Amino acid sequence: MTIYFHLDNKLSKEPVVSDALPPEAGDAAGAPDAFALLVADVYEAAGALRRLGERTAATEGLTQARWQVLSAASEQPVTVPQAARRLGVTRQNVQRVANDLVEGGHAAFTGNPDHRGSPLLTLTPAGRTALERVTERAAARHRTLLETLPEADVTAARGLLRRLLAELDREERPAAGG
Repeated sequence: MTIYFHLDNKLSKEPVVSDALPPEAGDAAGAPDAFALLVADVYEAAGALRRLGERTAATEGLTQARWQVLSAASEQPVTVPQAARRLGVTRQNVQRVANDLVEGGHAAFTGNPDHRGSPLLTLTPAGRTALERVTERAAARHRTLLETLPEADVTAARGLLRRLLAELDREERPAAGG
């Protein structure tokens, strides 16, 4: 996949790394361009983090999807629909991954006293061990990555992304009474 970056109304395959925002980013007319660049950067970072997650999960014989579903069921058993809502993906996708986890011995379906037709996904000891190992490995990789980034910058970036997510959530909600 090729990612194109928008610069001065031209497309470039080369990312631009700069500590300074483009001159127009501070004015109202440049704000949409700055936002478009932010969105492109978020997608690029998400892709890089996804690839890192896949490599990390593979060290324990997992995929990133299996790691995420194990994590969703790690605190307490969950139904497939509950895990799907928590992860923001479809129930069908989580069902496929959950079946793979059960087949691989990392999880089991147990009876659900609240809903006979929706069993609970529960981690097996092997699943819990794999989750702990891959989580520890990821934490070590994150620490290494963060050695080059000031904590204040990471905190500020997270704050901006949380505000953006709140705005996007507000946009997605249907208007009250309409």
